[in-house]
Amino acid sequence: MLLTISIILFFVLMTAILLFGYKRYSKQASYVEQQIGIPVISSMTETLMSRKKGTGATDAIQLLGSIIPASPQDMLAVKRDLVMAGYRSENAAAVFSGIRILSALFFLAMAFIVKDRVTVNPVLRIMLMIGGGGIGYMLPGFILDSKINKRQKTLRLSLPDAIDLMVISVEAGLGMDQAISYVGKELGIAHPALSDELGLMSLEVRAGIRRSEALHNLADRTGESEIRKLVSVLTQTDRFGTSMANALRTHSEYMRIERRQQAEERAAKIGVKLVFPIFFFILPSMLLVTVGPGMLGLFKHLFPMMQEFAK
Repeated sequence: MLLTISIILFFVLMTAILLFGYKRYSKQASYVEQQIGIPVISSMTETLMSRKKGTGATDAIQLLGSIIPASPQDMLAVKRDLVMAGYRSENAAAVFSGIRILSALFFLAMAFIVKDRVTVNPVLRIMLMIGGGGIGYMLPGFILDSKINKRQKTLRLSLPDAIDLMVISVEAGLGMDQAISYVGKELGIAHPALSDELGLMSLEVRAGIRRSEALHNLADRTGESEIRKLVSVLTQTDRFGTSMANALRTHSEYMRIERRQQAEERAAKIGVKLVFPIFFFILPSMLLVTVGPGMLGLFKHLFPMMQEFAK
């Protein structure tokens, strides 16, 4: 039994290490194409519009996810979350559902293996198996939420540079569409996530979608509040015909002031957050160092004296 658990954990650990190494150290084709001088928009078009053939494992997971029935509302919510995380493929929802099922089956099998060693109560065994299956089913959702938050933070930190470059482009004589397209090209290496979103917006505008609708699609795809504010600024500037450079410069300054205020707020909370670590970890150590020798001396000398007086 222990040998089986060890083998399963070994393969899970090796798979996680391989996936991390592939994501961390392998160069993507779009990055290589940018380095050798191929236009960014052309490579972005191929990346966003082409349908890559999946591997056998991906096809099997997709088939498993498509077999499992799901309500249209749930599938729509899953697709929206996957788009926010950066997965725009039309088969991403089916693959995600298949991963959920496989994760639930894996944790259910692990709970079935260890249930005899954990408890002898049959009710607790059943609850352990149900809890394992539920945790396995919900775990991909938690990972997806973490990816969404990480990507939104990346986009939020990329916005000031993009706005500054957009201001320079507008003041140089470019229009809004040309400025957004140019910013998407220039940010391809420094901020690839924001570059992809701006490039997709440029493609939508070129395809005939109205600029306001493309901007709202950008806000809906990312789900980031700062991008929604930027979209509102650009939409109002385009509607009322005001100076876009002044509006973007003011918005960029507002974002930097807001970020500074958030940093000051987090710094002000440090004192309160340090109370519990000091009380539970540092204070016992200080008491042990300061009071410990005195207590040892007390136990060594005072207690024998009290026993002699008692006699």
